[in-house]
Amino acid sequence: MKRLVTLLCFVLLAGGGAAGLRAAEPATPLVDAAWLARHLGQPGLVVLDVRNKLGGASERTYRAGHVPGAVYSDYLTAGWRSEVDGVPGQLPSIATLEALIGGLGIDEGSHVVVVAGGTSALDMGSATRVYWTFKVLGHDKVSVLDGGYRLYAADPDNPIETGWNEPEAKVFTANFRPEMIADYRDVVAAQAAGTRLIDLRPPEQYRGEKAHSAAKRAGTIPGATNLPESSLTTEDGRFVAPERVAELLTAAAPRLSVVGVASVGTDRIDLEAATRAGVMVVNAPTGNTIAAAEHTMALMLALLKVV
Repeated sequence: MKRLVTLLCFVLLAGGGAAGLRAAEPATPLVDAAWLARHLGQPGLVVLDVRNKLGGASERTYRAGHVPGAVYSDYLTAGWRSEVDGVPGQLPSIATLEALIGGLGIDEGSHVVVVAGGTSALDMGSATRVYWTFKVLGHDKVSVLDGGYRLYAADPDNPIETGWNEPEAKVFTANFRPEMIADYRDVVAAQAAGTRLIDLRPPEQYRGEKAHSAAKRAGTIPGATNLPESSLTTEDGRFVAPERVAELLTAAAPRLSVVGVASVGTDRIDLEAATRAGVMVVNAPTGNTIAAAEHTMALMLALLKVV
């Protein structure tokens, strides 16, 4: 088993200020509103506002108020997701994503901070899905704004602007990471090998009492345990503390040994270590394709040293 498979992932590392955005140190998975306010206008920083109807937002919401300098790209409608073989929410082609990202004024030297609304775990998932997309494309200079726009705007000292920012198109070239993509065959192989499966969906979907509109059948993959994505954020849209992440993970997968908490640093996932630990994080597939390390859990394991 060579892949850690997740759906519905979030980000779990508190951001720290860097002296310069083009410095050698990697971008942290999360930055807070204070960090963002301090770094606005610095060369290389691109604030990407992806608010959408999952958080009750739209382009009109963006025009009414946003982080200064932010460019807008609706997560649900701009092209971050595609339908493949009748299955929604899949990764578009690399060429499509390169054109989308370059058109937003982003190139390989950009540090992208992705901004969701901050209204719920589902809403914050818009930002983490875009985060994961950048990672799949080999772009590590990407962070999510912890708490989203709602928490940023709640501080009267943080500047806000209105209107529209038209990005200057750049050329973005992907460095595709195929190891971050997995299909149902990987899940079947993991299941056969006795790997622990963790289902991140709401409890009622996990128990089969309700089904997602895109799901072909209710229920979960046999043997999976449930760790709802809603347990990973607070009411104000921030992600829970690393220590809480460790508790949730070890409760869901007792064979998983979580040792230590990283304060800053890379969030590249140690897939081999996670596999040795005997855990695979999945969302019960709605079609014939699922994605590796899509939102929350992969980014959690980035925060924690998994052995």
